[in-house]
Amino acid sequence: MNVYEMLGVVLTIVLILGLSIYSGTKAKAGSAAKNGAGITAGIIMGTLVGGSSTVGTAQLAYTYGMSAWWFTLGGGISCLVLALFFVKPFRRNGAHTLVGMVEHEFGPVAGMSASILNTIGTFINIISQMISASAVLAVLFPSMSLAWELIISTVFMILYVVIGGRKGAGMVGILKLALLYIAMIGSGIMVLRFSGGVGGFVSMVNSIDNPEGVHFFSLLARGAGTDIGAGFSLLLGVLTTQTYAQAVLSAKSEGSARTGALLSTFLIPPIGIGGILVGLYMRANFPGIAAKTALTTFVTTFMPAGLSGVVLGTLFIAVVGTGAGLALGISFVLNEDILNRFTNRFNTPKKQMFMGRMWMILVLALACVLSMGSLGDMILNFAFMSMGLRAAATFAPLCAALFFPGRVNHKMAVASIISGPVAVLVGKLAGLPFDSLFLGIGVGFLFLIIGLFLPRNESNVPQPPRGHQPHHSLIRRNWHGHGNKSASAKPKTM
Repeated sequence: MNVYEMLGVVLTIVLILGLSIYSGTKAKAGSAAKNGAGITAGIIMGTLVGGSSTVGTAQLAYTYGMSAWWFTLGGGISCLVLALFFVKPFRRNGAHTLVGMVEHEFGPVAGMSASILNTIGTFINIISQMISASAVLAVLFPSMSLAWELIISTVFMILYVVIGGRKGAGMVGILKLALLYIAMIGSGIMVLRFSGGVGGFVSMVNSIDNPEGVHFFSLLARGAGTDIGAGFSLLLGVLTTQTYAQAVLSAKSEGSARTGALLSTFLIPPIGIGGILVGLYMRANFPGIAAKTALTTFVTTFMPAGLSGVVLGTLFIAVVGTGAGLALGISFVLNEDILNRFTNRFNTPKKQMFMGRMWMILVLALACVLSMGSLGDMILNFAFMSMGLRAAATFAPLCAALFFPGRVNHKMAVASIISGPVAVLVGKLAGLPFDSLFLGIGVGFLFLIIGLFLPRNESNVPQPPRGHQPHHSLIRRNWHGHGNKSASAKPKTM
């Protein structure tokens, strides 16, 4: 790297982290946070648009072309479904977490099972962000070892939210998305200019040495079962991830929550197009490079030095923000759904914020250690697998809790939570010709349908979990990790 590239990287990272710290400080000085549509969208996109949407999309496009669009296209579709069908029931349920919604309906065994399986699925996606971050740092510092790349990425993920606060993540998400649009859409425009327009690009792709016979312009290049399954797993994974639900719960109104989700619907998919154009261009012109470096190599090769530094800094922070946001969701679940189950010692806002930070540090440190193995050849595989496991464990019982309250036998709900992920893993080992997530979701709903026809023992209907308080003012305060005198007073009845 020359001095201009390094300057661009440093200035971009300082700008984004500075905004995170500034906005987090402002939030701590105020009363209970009330996020508008923009901040809500920033939280959603700040986590969803990261390494998989940029570095990972270009990587998969290098090998399979348009098939790589499923992550950002599926992300947009999932935000649309969230806005249209889940914002209202999420906010009116009153629980602090998705797992809390399941536990409130089906009891502590269901809640604990969902907590563990959902957390494992989210944790896998943090590993994919670690791998993406190492791909960016590998370009910035070619002589740096993988271990140091991962350690540096982990430190920045901790700083991103622990110092900046939760609202900082939303404001930074807006800035990050603006910079990513410049980077990804600008890269796509450069590819078309280098290729001689759309026609020239198509001719260039058709001339790629392609002994595998991949249909580069097909959304189903990896096979209908694989690609549709990938989109399906992303859709359900977003709906069952605490970070995205919490963005909705922390909005100041139902309208703000829905508008924020709709903004994400339209803004996320175009980013993937830029990554696809870059991936295919690099496959045609640089067939010998490592696929995961397709985007970063394009940036350093074809962009002016200062601009390439800004883009690389943005990509790095994009990955960092997604990893931090996922770790934030895990820490909230561990606090609300596991720790508070066993002790009341950490029920004050200050102690909850402290424990949330400790959980985040532990989760990210563990992900860093595991990422040092030979895990990183296909970033999006981890992202899709993560989404699938979360969905198989949580989606069916969550739907039952939200849309059929008081009607499903809670033992069948527990069976649904456990059998879904087991069916997914068995299906993968069996080598099914379609994504095993379909099997997992089907098995999960089968148990719930059986549960509709079994008696629900009213003496065993679970009580609200400890600390359950169906008031969104409390939800917003806990999500942002800070309380005040007015917030600690008894909330008004909604």
